[in-house]
Amino acid sequence: MEYTVLRSQRKTMSVSVKDAKVIVRATMRASTQKIEDFVNRHRVWIMRRVKEQEERHIPDFADGTFVEILGRERRIETGRTKLTSDTLYLPRENREEALIRLLKTLSRERMTAITEELAARYGFRYERIRVTSARTRWGSCNVRGTIAYSFRTAVLPEELMRYLAAHELCHTRHMDHSKAFWDLLEKIIPNCKAQRRKLKSYLWVMKCL
Repeated sequence: MEYTVLRSQRKTMSVSVKDAKVIVRATMRASTQKIEDFVNRHRVWIMRRVKEQEERHIPDFADGTFVEILGRERRIETGRTKLTSDTLYLPRENREEALIRLLKTLSRERMTAITEELAARYGFRYERIRVTSARTRWGSCNVRGTIAYSFRTAVLPEELMRYLAAHELCHTRHMDHSKAFWDLLEKIIPNCKAQRRKLKSYLWVMKCL
């Protein structure tokens, strides 16, 4: 396994993976053998992280390409960050960062509105809503009633946003995925199982943003 060693005045060793490259941070006096043993002890974790990053899809944000936002494809053009019915305007530089900022805003606006509407209609109570950069899950709900959504929810069509909001609201009453949880969710989203399957078709966004 190839890796880069960075030595500094530190007391312990650490390993990280960035852009599928392995970096070991070691003490000034750590021997080559000690560093190699350290890497071998963490080999499984390292290889998993390398594989994940190698498989990550690198999106193309050039003018003329298309990106899906709010369930609809938009053509990318150069301009001040803005979303119209069929066009996504992004600045010439740092386009991915600009897109992520836009998605965070859209996610906060739409998921908050949908969650508030469903909560009022079905009598749910929750503490607050957060938008995060979570890559492994679309949403979560903790025991205090805080609901968190990944900013990547902004790519989803309205029906899947509603499914996610209902899913997390149901967790304010059932913190597991028991039969009672699914029965409650099905009362709100009658086709919830079909929506759950459809949501899997959007997992690509977790790998590219």
